[in-house]
Amino acid sequence: MPRALITGITGQDGSYLAELLLGKGYDVVGMVRRSSTVNYERIAHLQDRVTFVNADLLDQVSLIEALKEHAPSEVYNLAAQSFVQTSFGQPVLTGETTALGVTRLLDAIRMVDPSIRFYQASSSEMFGKVAEVPQSEATPFHPRSPYGVAKVYGHWITVNYRESYDLHASSGILFNHESPRRGLEFVTRKISHGAAQIKLGNQDKLALGNLDAKRDWGFAGDYVDAMWRMLQQDQPDDYVVCTGETHSVRQFCEIAFGHLGLDYNEHVVIDERFFRPAEVDLLVGDCAKATATLDWQPQTPFDELVVMMVDADMALLEGRLRPLS
Repeated sequence: MPRALITGITGQDGSYLAELLLGKGYDVVGMVRRSSTVNYERIAHLQDRVTFVNADLLDQVSLIEALKEHAPSEVYNLAAQSFVQTSFGQPVLTGETTALGVTRLLDAIRMVDPSIRFYQASSSEMFGKVAEVPQSEATPFHPRSPYGVAKVYGHWITVNYRESYDLHASSGILFNHESPRRGLEFVTRKISHGAAQIKLGNQDKLALGNLDAKRDWGFAGDYVDAMWRMLQQDQPDDYVVCTGETHSVRQFCEIAFGHLGLDYNEHVVIDERFFRPAEVDLLVGDCAKATATLDWQPQTPFDELVVMMVDADMALLEGRLRPLS
């Protein structure tokens, strides 16, 4: 039975990846930071099927011990300080976790067992002020946030360890991927949850930032399959994972509110606090390489994704679904 260690297993992507790997017969080890309270809600339905280990991307000794104790054949690094807005207020912590944490984990693999296959969660935020449309694996990076800068470091240190130590280390440059398990601080979940609250009469207004920002949004459950496929290849490489379509925050609002019979114009208010110091205006990817090499394609259309999230938040707020965040 293959064994995989997932950092960030309690997050959106970690929960979907754990489901996928368990379904494929993997022994799944989830890395969590030691804390007085750990949020297992996204993986509550999997908890008795996952082995947990306490380790931290800030502490290399703990990473080495985790690898020695559990001897995984694959490591998926999904842990990070992953909220862009927070990275402006906590740039050093973001760098320590999202950038240097990757080096600590790669170096632990190099020392413990260089045959371990490694997946790094890179991000479309690395493209930032885009040099071309759409963005592919060959597009230059120009990050516009401390988070994006940290992800660029994590991406290139993965390439460096691949080339320097012959590690099977791959990066997935994932464009925005959402789900009902997305955190409430992310704009997509903020919209779906806010629309549901307004529909139920619990609030009347929803404050948002730049409605004209455009993103390539896909379903997280589709994207974790691409992660797994990368580590099944004979040769490691980097892949853009996306839908190839772009939609604005405004369009997301239109569909979310419209699904509930509401007009977003009557409820959404613009709040300057939610604008980024340096905005990323347009992200849309080209996943031709992933399609050709990994035989991967997105399965969930944008409209279906928005409706899925709104329906889940309605069920959550009406007490028909247990909380996921």
